Amino acid sequence: MTVDTSQPTQSQATGQSSLGTAAARNLATTTKSAPQMQEITSRWLLRMLPWVETKGGTYRVNRRLSYTVGDGRIDFVQDGARVRVIPRELGELAALRGFDDVAVLTALADRCVQRDFRPGEVLVERGAPADRIHLIAHGRIGQTSVGQYGDVVSVAVLADGGHFGEGALLDADARWESTATAETAGTLLTLSRADFQAVLATAPGLGEHLDRFTALPLQRQNKHGEAEIAMSAGHTGEAELPGAFVDYELKPREYELSIAQTVLRVHSRVADLYNEPMNQTEEQLRLTIEALRERQEHELINNREFGLLHNAAFKQRIQTYSGAPTPDDLDELLCRRRGSRFFLAHPRAIAAIGREFNARGLYPDHVDLGGQQVPAWRGVPILPCSKIPITKENTTSILVMRTGEDKQGVIGLRQTGLVEEYEPGLSVRFMGIDEKAIISYLVTTYYSAAILVPDALGVLENVQIGHRRD
Repeated sequence: MTVDTSQPTQSQATGQSSLGTAAARNLATTTKSAPQMQEITSRWLLRMLPWVETKGGTYRVNRRLSYTVGDGRIDFVQDGARVRVIPRELGELAALRGFDDVAVLTALADRCVQRDFRPGEVLVERGAPADRIHLIAHGRIGQTSVGQYGDVVSVAVLADGGHFGEGALLDADARWESTATAETAGTLLTLSRADFQAVLATAPGLGEHLDRFTALPLQRQNKHGEAEIAMSAGHTGEAELPGAFVDYELKPREYELSIAQTVLRVHSRVADLYNEPMNQTEEQLRLTIEALRERQEHELINNREFGLLHNAAFKQRIQTYSGAPTPDDLDELLCRRRGSRFFLAHPRAIAAIGREFNARGLYPDHVDLGGQQVPAWRGVPILPCSKIPITKENTTSILVMRTGEDKQGVIGLRQTGLVEEYEPGLSVRFMGIDEKAIISYLVTTYYSAAILVPDALGVLENVQIGHRRD
């Protein structure tokens, strides 16, 4: 064979004296990673919640009977610059809880007067006569009083949907117990005692409702509003002992298991020919389950039916004192419940907590959770959860909870022993092969969460996480 050397080869042209790497790779195998997924997070909530077996798909929370007299928030509608209260939302006031005459509620709503306020404006003065209720449509209002030693002390911070001065509607001698000062600009609606009495004079049904309401405090209750258990203590001799029984709620809350599902499809050619060195079906299933678990945690936080943010009791929702999450705010959360197990916050909120600690020269503790060091405050871990939403105003919420049935805390609900169960509470069912040779699998998980008593969960709301500009 005669070799034509008149034209130089590629190796001669480049001066290459050995086999190049590009050609060598044709005869070599590669070292590959398993498929990666950026959506995967630490999912601390799923890891920390104790999961309770829920047979029948429903969990009923039985509690002692409580006398609820209204402690909710009020919603408004906005029409340009005008703000109106939704008539039925007035039923969130203690005196109007359970009153459902829409015509009367509408008459009360129509008599509410809008008032816009600016930062620093004093809305009411402590000790002055109270003659109207204030309904906060938007903004933050701080309430202060005078302490035992004459200094000014903060009583509470109210925000959107809050209200104060309700007692002024029924008590002609009422006086403001604290000074209310606007911390931001905002809008509120006021309803005067005179307007309330004018509607009352034309609505006998409202009068009957108020008579029943004023009689309600005569019910024997403890400080939590539960029906009191009569007992005697400290007596001597043969004193007659009171009889007692524990009354229960007649219509307890029931939590039904929610569902998250998807259909995983894999072509039979892929499953047959490309299963080395990694099983294609297993890798597809692994990533699908990861996405399903991420969705499950999102629902446990945000679902309107059972999500923790929407089901926290109104009395367990508090506002920050300055906007940023300070150690004082975290202490306020902790003091409202016993046995807090962990905080749950968006990573940006945790960064804001760190900034506030640094500004005060404080350094949070660290605790060990499963071999991982996490920051803590007062020994309570502060865990990240990116599913907690951040508003366009750059605010978010921080949760703290007690967990476990034995602690009357927050629990996760699931059912195990499912047909073709792949993980506890998650099943993978073969659905068949269609005419295009595509194999289908139904991936399903059932879950929910229950708050056994109201103080098991607390929420710090309107937490400002932006950097301050000094």
